Amino acid sequence: MARDTEVLVLGGGSTGCGVARDLARRGLEVTLLERGNLTHGTTGRMHGLLHSGARYAISDQASARECIEENRVLREIAGHCVEETGGLFVKRPEDSADYFEEKLRGCRDCGIPARVRSGREAREIEPFLAPDIDRALEVPDAAIDPFRLCVANARDAEAHGARIETHAEVVDVLREGDDVHGVEVRHESGPGKRVHRRSGSTETITAEYVVNATGAWAGQLAGMADLEVAVRPSKGAMTITNVRQVDTVINRCRPKGDADIVVPHETTAILGTTDVEVDDPDDYPEERWEVDLLIDRLAELLPILREARTIRSFWGVRPLYEPPGRGTEDPTDITREFFLLDHRERDGVTGMASIVGGKVTTYRAMAETVADHVCAELGVRASCSTADEPLPGSEELEAAMDDFGLRSPIARRSRQRLGSRTRDVLETDEPNPVLCDCEGVTRAEVRDAIAQSGTDLNAVRIRTRASMGNCQGGFCCHAIANELHPAHDEPVVRAALDELLKERWRGERHALWGDQLSQAMLNYALHATTLNRDRDPARTGESIDYGAFDRGQTGDGAGAFVGEKTTDGGDR
Repeated sequence: MARDTEVLVLGGGSTGCGVARDLARRGLEVTLLERGNLTHGTTGRMHGLLHSGARYAISDQASARECIEENRVLREIAGHCVEETGGLFVKRPEDSADYFEEKLRGCRDCGIPARVRSGREAREIEPFLAPDIDRALEVPDAAIDPFRLCVANARDAEAHGARIETHAEVVDVLREGDDVHGVEVRHESGPGKRVHRRSGSTETITAEYVVNATGAWAGQLAGMADLEVAVRPSKGAMTITNVRQVDTVINRCRPKGDADIVVPHETTAILGTTDVEVDDPDDYPEERWEVDLLIDRLAELLPILREARTIRSFWGVRPLYEPPGRGTEDPTDITREFFLLDHRERDGVTGMASIVGGKVTTYRAMAETVADHVCAELGVRASCSTADEPLPGSEELEAAMDDFGLRSPIARRSRQRLGSRTRDVLETDEPNPVLCDCEGVTRAEVRDAIAQSGTDLNAVRIRTRASMGNCQGGFCCHAIANELHPAHDEPVVRAALDELLKERWRGERHALWGDQLSQAMLNYALHATTLNRDRDPARTGESIDYGAFDRGQTGDGAGAFVGEKTTDGGDR
């Protein structure tokens, strides 16, 4: 029977986008469905560490070897997504010296370059380290932008013929007997690029093969096909500071524990994390104690964090999985390896496989494993090219930077984000003002992102970092939304702006105390009062008395309207 597509990939995180890219480059017809934005799930809610593997060099050496291998690959193919920060595993006096030595041996066993530094040498690299840090291991950790990475994979998949649908929720998996052959999907708007207030539709999509790459949600998705995938979701809290206190990834060198890593990321630093198993990846408490724990514990390594200003906190859910029979009780002990579950072999159900476990660092290897399996199932003879072909934005990166001759800080930030696409995006005859001052994002970048993602301003955000800086959108959300007009009318623009503001506030509410409340109040004053967002005429149906604003003083001088009410209700 004819199918709508050869392969359906469910999930638009790093793994799903990687699978779509790999298969599309092998010549297969691919459709990817994601219920939210790309990176909506775990990928968009991680600390941005490109693992060297050193974190797992004692307890999980299989994962450690996977990490160092993919670490090297991603530096080559995704240069515009990776910041080569390096990493330090630092030891405090009360931390075990034996564990430090065991970590060093584990790194060497796994092929991870590791160099011992004295406390003084470590502080020469990172001056804000605590004065009693006595030793450190230097390893090739790095920072990676998961948003940019994911989008680049999706763009390359599209360039090779894939269909990418975001805001497309799978509501049923089609199974006849022992064969899975498609899904029912509900589009929030469209199908196609998202446009706020446009009616959505439902669609049946049939496929030769279905890949469940929904991460922590893999169990729920498999359940629609009456299959059991025992994912064990584990939440982790992260907090973002308003500046980079460090330029190197700082890890605490001790056995497992919460609050043991600081990752420099763009203009900020991300503190992480906790590890608490949850029943539902969509419904779990985001608790203040976790934020307090991160700051208190990590200040033992970096005392300056006690005075840091945090700008937002967020939680992600790890898609942990362990094969049946292990019965690990503590989620921190569950392996970080990935597993391909072939439901034909495992459950006697053809047409579907699930990929579970793993992490962003190993996404490409996970995708290659899945793509090899799918090709074998469909009888396709094509090999993987994703370890060698650069992602869009990373092709001839250094040459493109030199050619463009950019000098200003704004242009340099744009170049870091856009990579080899810098010239295509920034060369314009039109005025190109900066719309997001904190992150240095220009109108040209915002318009380029809108062209990719419709009216979805959170999709614009993850492509550009606009609204992700110190003010968390307080000064730029409205300017970004304004770029949707005149292609879209006022109600659509307002709906898109509302959604962006809500997303920004979602992460801020955990980080407000003391002086930070002042920033929140400023944002409120900008959005609710100056922009009238608390009494939006488009929502309330009320009209604005523009005349009250126009009736300034007359030529008679001051006191012309004495006794009348001012526009804020006070007396003149």
